[in-house]
Amino acid sequence: MDARSIIAKLRDGERLTGEEVTWFANGLAVNGVTDAQAGAFAMATYLNGMSTDERVALTLAMRDSGDVMRWNLPGPTIDKHSTGGVGDCVSLLLAPALAAIGAYVPMISGRGLGHTGGTLDKLEAIPGLKTEVSEERFHQIVANVGTAIVSATGSIAPADKRLYAIRDVTGTVESIDLITASILSKKLAAGLDALVLDVKVGSGAFMKTMEKAEALANSLVSTANGAGCRTSALITDMNQPCAPAAGNALEIMEVMKALTTGKSDTILSKLTSELGGELLALAGLAADAASGASQICEALRDGSAAERFGRMIAELGGPVDFVERWRDRLPSAPVVQDVFAGRPGFVGAIDGEAIGLAVVRLGGGRLKGGDRIDPSVGLSNIAFIGREVEAGTPIARVHAANETDADAAAAAVSAAYVIEASKPKPLPVIYRSVR
Repeated sequence: MDARSIIAKLRDGERLTGEEVTWFANGLAVNGVTDAQAGAFAMATYLNGMSTDERVALTLAMRDSGDVMRWNLPGPTIDKHSTGGVGDCVSLLLAPALAAIGAYVPMISGRGLGHTGGTLDKLEAIPGLKTEVSEERFHQIVANVGTAIVSATGSIAPADKRLYAIRDVTGTVESIDLITASILSKKLAAGLDALVLDVKVGSGAFMKTMEKAEALANSLVSTANGAGCRTSALITDMNQPCAPAAGNALEIMEVMKALTTGKSDTILSKLTSELGGELLALAGLAADAASGASQICEALRDGSAAERFGRMIAELGGPVDFVERWRDRLPSAPVVQDVFAGRPGFVGAIDGEAIGLAVVRLGGGRLKGGDRIDPSVGLSNIAFIGREVEAGTPIARVHAANETDADAAAAAVSAAYVIEASKPKPLPVIYRSVR
């Protein structure tokens, strides 16, 4: 078996055997294939696609190229993954809520990518908190608290790490098959019993059209189930932010409001409960998704999710009294400036990607690898689609490091809003489920 013959089969549209896919993935992990061969493999996959069996084989081989966690816990080990959006802080609500119900959630998360925010960057807005922990410490926190949200170690799916870098420079990042294997190889390395996927669609998502979102959701679900992990997906709206804030500390504030007030009528709470209900049903902790969603709502309402969140924060090095004193603990930006509607009417549309990029340019994300993040900057009080406004009504509030940045962000946010004469139909939070 050799790389050249495997690439040639893919190039010619022939199907690879499981052994051939595994051989190539192993070669990625130990440098048994060259960068040129890895690039050719990625391009052939991008152009010709893979079957479900091939995707399953690639996912498992990349998962098994590094450490795969094993758990011995008195409840199911489950997780959720989002394809990325703006103001998407669902994981920070969902993980402690699931833990409060009796599940164990070893969540290996990522940092901001492009215009989307990263869960780790949001958590690290909390003073003292560190998301880089040893695997032993990760196991301890999950066992003690029920959840831990941490960064991946270098020993998790090294084959994927190498192939991702190759895809980035060969124009093959958009391959549904390679996206699927990349996401799932890392998630399944956490040793999960069940997984729910939040596949976002709309102006603030990577998948802008329903056709592409459905293709990704179907690929992820069929591959994960084929790999032995009970999995379903919800296709959810990202034509506006999930929360009325975008930016690291500002999103933590929205999380704390949801955890400590028990409000269940927000987009953020609705999305959290629906994803959680789906996952609890998959894990056998609820009779169906609806009853599972009710359990999530109760955990958010009765304070048990907040208690778990506070314990996790303390275990990761954050303040032990964070839940009680979060308003005092989070950083704030020196310049705060409102953005006003230019005409009366209704918010008809929002360019979600432009909103996310405005936060990045304020310093809340990375324009290039290695950029330092300012956790205090971003947007708050974001007006959602359907809101009626007058000329001069605030539609968002900019939090910036200086006046120049604030002015630039305000202009970008203003341009991202479409004000219409008539009220638009409300957008659904969830479009459909994929099982």
